[in-house]
Amino acid sequence: NNRLLVLSFPSVTSASVDWCYHDPACNKATWMCAGNRQSPVDIVSVKDMRDRNLEPFSFINLDSQSALTLITNKNNAVKMTLASEVSVSRGGLPEEYKSLKFLLHWDRGASVSGSEHNVDGKCWTVQLHIVSMKEFVNDLPTAFTDSNGVAAFGVLIEADEPVSLKTHPTLFPYKDNNVTLTGGISLYDLLPGVDRTKFYRYLSSLTTPNCEESVNWTVFKDPVKVNSDLTELFATSLLVGNSTSLLIVDKYRSIQPGQTVTYSSNPQTSHSFGLIFCALVLWMR
Repeated sequence: NNRLLVLSFPSVTSASVDWCYHDPACNKATWMCAGNRQSPVDIVSVKDMRDRNLEPFSFINLDSQSALTLITNKNNAVKMTLASEVSVSRGGLPEEYKSLKFLLHWDRGASVSGSEHNVDGKCWTVQLHIVSMKEFVNDLPTAFTDSNGVAAFGVLIEADEPVSLKTHPTLFPYKDNNVTLTGGISLYDLLPGVDRTKFYRYLSSLTTPNCEESVNWTVFKDPVKVNSDLTELFATSLLVGNSTSLLIVDKYRSIQPGQTVTYSSNPQTSHSFGLIFCALVLWMR
């Protein structure tokens, strides 16, 4: 059967901090995250901040048929786990990073902006993140102790014209649901469209508590356009934990004080790939 998979996950934290998006007692307004370089930010695209050292990335094993392993829905988040064989280097990163997980952030539907990062004050419908850590680090808590221990890749997603979903039999991980992926599809198959030579770069933090300031952020310039029927399903279909009615909404952190942002300046057009939103429609048996 064809299945529709929606991917998101909370960060792993080095200490216990209550957080959520749905409960007024512990929502993002109450998070006690402090520091000098917090995320997300409003990126201001000033031309004189271009950095010629930000060369194109090198992604390894995007075509692996076994990289996508498990999708779990727990509490207020849905997590996709990746095999450790997927990694990324270059792009101005200090060393190679292994990709661990995928996540998405959204608000209350296709007509409401829910991306975490803004660009020149503009917010997109959804934002996708890929989280990676240094290749020779054993776990995320250890990576959090390094100011460059984590590399996060953000893709801005824009709701486009509606397309009927009637021809797509779908399965959302609505609540407390696990889906094991048995192979047959690679990350490369799911990543159309974004030019990897065009991106913003800044050093900052995770966007969920403890908001560790250990993240080398990359936000790709090109947004991915996805039909609004799909983006609408985030806020209208995904339930929190064992709830029968409580939806996962407002799933983003507010803009933080601006950090120094630089831009890639390589005019080369690479082999285009996008960063995932088409994983919403994952064809598998």
